[in-house]
Amino acid sequence: MARLAFTALFAFFSLGRVSTEVARQATDPCAKIGGQKWVSPQDLRACYTSFPVDPAVKENIIQVINKTLAFHTSVSYEVSAPEPFTPFVHEDLIADLARISSSQYASDYDLHVDLSRTLKRLNDGHCVWINSCYFQDSLFQSFLPIPLVLLTDSGGSQNVHIAPEAFAVASAEFADELQVWQSALPPAITLESLNGARVLSIAGQDPFAAIDANALITGSFQPLGTRQNSYQFGAGWTYIMGDFAQQNRPNNDSALLTVQRVNESHPETIQEYSKLPYRARISAAAVSFNDSASYRANNCLAISGTNGIDLNETSSANTAPVSNTVLKFQQQPPIKSNNKHRVNVMLDTKPLSDVALPPTLAPSSPALPGSFGSGNFYMQPDNITGVLALGSFAGDDFDTTLNGLLQGLVNLKSLGATQLIVDVSNNGGGFICVAEFLHRIIVGPKNTTVPQAGLYTEARDGMLARLIVQQIIDQTLDPEQDLLYNPRNWNNASNVAFASDENWLLPPVNVTINGRADAFSQRLGQECQPFTPAPPSEALFPTSKVVIVSNGRCASSCSLFSITMAKEEGVKTVVLGGKNDVQQAYCGTVGGQSTDFSTIDTEIKTAKLKNNSLAPPDLLVNGVQGITWRLGFGIDDPTQPEEWQPHLANLNLPLTPDIVNNPVAVWTRITEELL
Repeated sequence: MARLAFTALFAFFSLGRVSTEVARQATDPCAKIGGQKWVSPQDLRACYTSFPVDPAVKENIIQVINKTLAFHTSVSYEVSAPEPFTPFVHEDLIADLARISSSQYASDYDLHVDLSRTLKRLNDGHCVWINSCYFQDSLFQSFLPIPLVLLTDSGGSQNVHIAPEAFAVASAEFADELQVWQSALPPAITLESLNGARVLSIAGQDPFAAIDANALITGSFQPLGTRQNSYQFGAGWTYIMGDFAQQNRPNNDSALLTVQRVNESHPETIQEYSKLPYRARISAAAVSFNDSASYRANNCLAISGTNGIDLNETSSANTAPVSNTVLKFQQQPPIKSNNKHRVNVMLDTKPLSDVALPPTLAPSSPALPGSFGSGNFYMQPDNITGVLALGSFAGDDFDTTLNGLLQGLVNLKSLGATQLIVDVSNNGGGFICVAEFLHRIIVGPKNTTVPQAGLYTEARDGMLARLIVQQIIDQTLDPEQDLLYNPRNWNNASNVAFASDENWLLPPVNVTINGRADAFSQRLGQECQPFTPAPPSEALFPTSKVVIVSNGRCASSCSLFSITMAKEEGVKTVVLGGKNDVQQAYCGTVGGQSTDFSTIDTEIKTAKLKNNSLAPPDLLVNGVQGITWRLGFGIDDPTQPEEWQPHLANLNLPLTPDIVNNPVAVWTRITEELL
């Protein structure tokens, strides 16, 4: 009897605790998702939108973005890009920031969405605003188990399909949530049976229209490239789910599709049974939270590296702390920081994928000597075609990447390779000098590689930038040459080094762009040579036997490499997929050198100019503002940025069911068609 009473009493208190927890979740929507691995986008949105706008924080963010944009080279160009980019890039950032400043928002999240989408309309993966309060790889990403791809059938007809390997990917990656999706379908339709299904409509729209509409808020790279699911080599072979099946914000609660399954004669609309729900998953590396207060404290406030430092007042060996937030969103594996090795890297609000490419699709042959963190070497079965799969121009570190590239390519040649495929699918950039080194070792020493294997560049020449240079000169503030604005770090267009007391931003080169007065530096020359290790004294491969292949998502240093190889050396370029009536671009955002607010802030603070009215304040939130700090100028037209010049591929390779997301099959097809 006593035992029964104890059990009843325990149940009573348990019910009380449950009731209290339900009440807490009702008043604090972040408590409902705290500690959960999978949540609904609706519940995630409720947490995000529960925070009101803090006027001081809003003003702080807008000031940081506005004043950091003074260093972004492309502000005036992006007001209206020249054709054929005009329909895609026509954003007046300064006017829109003024609009946002005077607008009222229902929540801090709504403010963030407006800021984020405003910058994303540039389609410039260097110039983005990321607030880790809402975008972080330790937080949530929304998934569907049905990545989409554009497939071409044997008759040449193209249609959007669910990827043929979708169920294998979902089973391996989302095993603990698979039943939720399966329960949304009737017993007659299994998730596995959706493999390869043709998609007839998305939310009642033509699939192409729906995907294009999504691209307007995805951003990241200049258009005329493909947007679909694909493979990537990074820390192993990974699988990019694509913008439809993986979303960085909880925009959509479910997907409504009409599909026709393989070997079925009639279309089926998933809504007839139940919409397929998006599910938001938290990363295993999450900083835990259990309510609104801990959520904000752990994810939303500025951290070490958010803001810059005065290098002359730090005890950390004159090295600014690396922003972990920047590293999370760079489209390459994290790299060891070295201010001497300049980078050109795309930022994306979707972190690098860690979804595994199914083993049946990944190369079965072992990688050859020279392979390193983001680069693998293979020999095709014909024993004359070597392959470099390069997921980033920044592998484990700078020296490892250079040595690996040289060793791997020399080894391929020693094994009998006479032709080379460089696969840079989903390559987001990396070290600028790695891109130039790879160009040089493939084609040998010639007037296009010595002394300059890259693009000539210019920096934006604003008043604060000139003051930074002058302070470095007058006060001898940067003896270790850590600062971007130090004259000793640069050469002029004749490849002659600037003197230590030469303000290379004076006089400014005044220009008018889209009717707006702007100013740039003089043209800057080579920055990488002499190379260490020393490149070979002759070409490793004839340029007529080199092919660069990508899915169109090759940006930053990847673009610098691909453009110089294509335009100066005549190397063939291939883009996987894409509509057959649109010639695809083999690369995306070009830039010249990218950086971010925290790096610029370090320049300002070290130059003792933080109190200048032109200087941005310290950022109060855990955010990143990326910019293009130097802009590369054209090969065919050196008077204009390379960013806005044609980069059309020699071949649009249609994706067929037998080669989609299968690197070796892709390389074999390219060998047959181009080599």
